[in-house]
Amino acid sequence: MGTVEDYVASTEETCGEEKGFIVIFKYDKKGEAIARILKRAKLKNSFSGVIFELVFRDVSFRVFSSGKAIFSGVKSKEALHAILVELLL
Repeated sequence: MGTVEDYVASTEETCGEEKGFIVIFKYDKKGEAIARILKRAKLKNSFSGVIFELVFRDVSFRVFSSGKAIFSGVKSKEALHAILVELLL
């Protein structure tokens, strides 16, 4: 069994009123990461298979086919890590 770090290249906190995070997946694992996320999260909307709007445990986020995900309303890096563990592993 792998770890979140096997899939994630970097995470950055967004600025602004609502706290959120940007997650960049490793290039060689982005396809597998996106497939796992789509299997576990609830799809709200999809734009031409390039952008996916999803919900998982009351957290809204977008996943881009380029290998980036933007999570909104996540309070801390620890909370984000817990969500990523459930989505990716």
